[in-house]
Amino acid sequence: MITTRSPLRISLGGGGTDLPSYYREHGGFLIAGAINKYVYINVMRPFTEGIYLKYSQLEHVDTVAEVQHPIIREAIRMLEFKTPQIEITTLADIPSGTGLGSSGSFTTALLKALYLHRMRQVEPKQLAELACEIEIDRLGEPIGKQDQYIAACGGLTCFTFNPDDTVDVEPLRVSVDTKFDLEDNLLLFFTGFSRSAGSILKDQNSRTKSSDKEMIENLHFVKQLGLKSKELLEAGKTTAFGELMHEHWEHKKRRSGGMSNPQIDEWYDLGMNNGAAGGKLVGAGGGGFLLFYASDRNKLRHAMARAGLEEVRFTFDFEGTKVLFS
Repeated sequence: MITTRSPLRISLGGGGTDLPSYYREHGGFLIAGAINKYVYINVMRPFTEGIYLKYSQLEHVDTVAEVQHPIIREAIRMLEFKTPQIEITTLADIPSGTGLGSSGSFTTALLKALYLHRMRQVEPKQLAELACEIEIDRLGEPIGKQDQYIAACGGLTCFTFNPDDTVDVEPLRVSVDTKFDLEDNLLLFFTGFSRSAGSILKDQNSRTKSSDKEMIENLHFVKQLGLKSKELLEAGKTTAFGELMHEHWEHKKRRSGGMSNPQIDEWYDLGMNNGAAGGKLVGAGGGGFLLFYASDRNKLRHAMARAGLEEVRFTFDFEGTKVLFS
């Protein structure tokens, strides 16, 4: 049996500029942080022939074409299993649809396990590229590339998305004190809302492709906020970074009417009035997790707990997609 895991992620600046519809024309930039919440994949060869899948549903089919789970189907096709006799089980610390990049984590963990099952190695950047090929090219999902890359690479990482589809990867050069500061003061709260990122990103994608002036200018500005976030974090100015998150959120909300809702706005205002320097929804929007940078974390925790929001505490993961057991 082979067991792999991939970290989930939070975005720290520049989110949305990783979609091909934007970066192929203008280039994209963002910062993401892998966190110690994971998607796990188990792969083994069962005693009997067939494809056995265990995720939120159960599947037992004879051929690849019969597989209902699109990512698993395309991953098996990619590795050209001729006579499939395989069992795949998936588990996750946090459910999908919550804005933490779970599909990218799932795809990278799955590919890592399948490559090892075929006795082949795959490096982090290649792993991310293969995951993007499955989700964006083969399945046509209107998503960006950050989830696959941060899951594969891990760490606090800067990504530059070039018009020729290449991606430059470099670590965010922060001090140990800054890393601990971020782990102490970035607080993550679950809103209780789940949603499909594709439904929100589809609108951004189509408007960007049609050169919608308002959307393009918004993404230009968000990219500059990402670069400014890098500058502030590398200088150790974490409170100023937190305040910049608020500006980021204000611009992010303007990209789509489905980005927020009255309840999320109410919780966000509650946080800002109770110890948060800034914050935003993580991911495409519409639900998932609120991320705040706290100037008074105890006050913020108590206020959000009274409002009924569960906190998920985390540290950063610097290993990326890895094999746990083989």
